[in-house]
Amino acid sequence: MSARARRPETFDAIVVGAGPAGSSCAYFLARAGLSTLLVDRATFPRDKPCGGGVTARAASLLPFSLDPVVEEVVDRFEFGLCYRNRFVRVSERPLVLMTERPKLDAFLAARAIDAGAVFRDGTAVRRVQLQPGGATVAAETWTANAGVVVGSDGANGTIRRQLGIAGTREHLVALEADVPFGLVDRAAHRRRLAVEVGTVPGGYGWVFPKLDHLNVGVVGWKTEGPHLRGHLHRLARSLDLDPETLEHLRGYRLPLRAPGDPLCKGRSILIGDAAGLVDPLSGEGIYSALLSATLGAEAIVALVRGRSPDLRSYAEAILSALGALPAASWGGKASFDRFPRASFAFMRTPPAWPAMKRIFEGRVAGNEAHLLVPRLLARLGGDPGRRYLEELGAKP
Repeated sequence: MSARARRPETFDAIVVGAGPAGSSCAYFLARAGLSTLLVDRATFPRDKPCGGGVTARAASLLPFSLDPVVEEVVDRFEFGLCYRNRFVRVSERPLVLMTERPKLDAFLAARAIDAGAVFRDGTAVRRVQLQPGGATVAAETWTANAGVVVGSDGANGTIRRQLGIAGTREHLVALEADVPFGLVDRAAHRRRLAVEVGTVPGGYGWVFPKLDHLNVGVVGWKTEGPHLRGHLHRLARSLDLDPETLEHLRGYRLPLRAPGDPLCKGRSILIGDAAGLVDPLSGEGIYSALLSATLGAEAIVALVRGRSPDLRSYAEAILSALGALPAASWGGKASFDRFPRASFAFMRTPPAWPAMKRIFEGRVAGNEAHLLVPRLLARLGGDPGRRYLEELGAKP
């Protein structure tokens, strides 16, 4: 048995999972002077299914540029309804940065290392045990103690269950593939993000431009899992593509936090997909990953430095920062699911595009998100966002 296995190491914080949330959190912790261990079961760089869109509001949360891993900049949105009606909106500023998750995740992990974090990839965490003054984390060949443990191991991670804060979340399911630019006109997709609504129950289809290919995919309710391949093939045919030419098909789940689901327990917190912070309408999770990483690191630093007695401030901060946006997104999801034509028509009205731009740029308060979909349609759709407003203590 090695010396490392016999003698536990000690860190101020151990971050389990090196996706955007985990690596960013480790970066902020290490930059603040905390001894930080970042762990991931995969060996980097590693493939990770994801559309790979980083909104302007997400990128603004980082103190460094993502330019080294950006493959395309999007300032044009194309909206389609059932592969027939279409319209395009153009922004004067970039709204989404397109990247590939293997590149993005490796880049963010490298920034954490540069800040002083210790990174151990290819290392599966076997056990996490909370203690009154911290936590013990055990891998196959080592054990370490920490003042705080951060669960950032994604939608399929085990840390939240080990900590006893799994919650009652729902899931969306997605299936994506790549299309080489040799099969489609690259110029037609430059700087353009396309979304097709009214096609997949509980979701939509997408077309994202990358460096040398298009990323195409569909997302919907968990019950749509058996039908996703058919939905994806229909999307391919709408692009005049033979579905058999699609490459690198991969599926994944998108976790949606339920109101009341815990975000912290003792000396532990959950961030990013591990916390179920994916936006229910768009399925986008990188913004909430970086936001929760930032706020989580702030709470941990305050605790370790003796400025806060516990980590409850993190849960309060993330719910406050997200504000009414989850409620509005759930309302929009219900509206597009029940009334796709009316919702699509509203998206064409003058107030909708400016509101969407402000959301993507991070210049909008949560209570303005209702401009994307009328409250009446959301309420007729069952008003699923009401519970999130109640959690905030706001009036529905």
